[in-house]
Amino acid sequence: MSAIFLTEDHVRELLDMPTAIEVVEELFRELANGRAKNVPRQRVQAGKMLLHTMSGACEYLGVGGWKAYSTTREKSRFHVGLYDLATGEMLAIIEADFLGQIRTGATSGLATEFLARPDAKIVGLFGAGPQAATQLKAVCSVRKISRVEVYCRDAARREAFAAQMSEYCATEVVPGHAPDEVASDKDIVITATTSKTPVFDGRALDEGTHLNVIGSNFLAKSEVDITTVQRADSLICDSIEQCRLEAGDFIPAIEAGTTDWPLMHELADIVAGRDTGRALPENITLFKSVGLAVEDIALCAKLLQLARNQRLGTPLPF
Repeated sequence: MSAIFLTEDHVRELLDMPTAIEVVEELFRELANGRAKNVPRQRVQAGKMLLHTMSGACEYLGVGGWKAYSTTREKSRFHVGLYDLATGEMLAIIEADFLGQIRTGATSGLATEFLARPDAKIVGLFGAGPQAATQLKAVCSVRKISRVEVYCRDAARREAFAAQMSEYCATEVVPGHAPDEVASDKDIVITATTSKTPVFDGRALDEGTHLNVIGSNFLAKSEVDITTVQRADSLICDSIEQCRLEAGDFIPAIEAGTTDWPLMHELADIVAGRDTGRALPENITLFKSVGLAVEDIALCAKLLQLARNQRLGTPLPF
């Protein structure tokens, strides 16, 4: 059977958020069981382009592969290559821009399911881009959200985003006017920005808040301040190994001696029931996502199955 090529349109047509959350939940259980492997991202700067490469394997699905993407000032381009673990044959090449958005959102949705209070219903969201949209969609898929306040620096953009997301998530989404107000009195706080510096004061957080911190995967960037990290009763990573390389949000607190890597928890262990995420309703929990290739691989395996069932995709000449 020939390998196939799936476009961004195919990914959007085939993959919805509930399916993505189901796939990543199975993945994180298998990560805990040692039946999935992730290789952290590497980057190469050449000319005007930054090339990012990462890989992983899902032994429980019989597939492995790579994700590679290039970024320039003008554009980013994302692709995943999927292989059969038994034969080494290529199965698919998949455009992966929206895939990256939905897999990051789905992983935060999974973290929210296991870490946020069951009665969580009010959200503060920082960011108004594509990643913020899938983050909010995922959270609304696992909790009965009644109100969302969104903040970004561009007032017109946050107003447009609020109107769009109210319909997309079938809940009230309103523009916020001050960062600390958006962070305070919230059950869930999401940061999905490109900011290099903290976007709110950690003193604004209420007890019992759950945070999904997803915007930065560079050591020189941090969306949350030392106070936020200090106040968190549990710090949970999609991968501690990869967070050591990329989670700039933790570095100031580690350098200040208020936390350290051995004190952090793996999301996989919490999903598998080997570790406790939220011990008490008043605890503050913080999930840090840097984005794992193995998440892309698991979702691409599902995409390939759905595409074959519907006879979608362009055959490749190998």
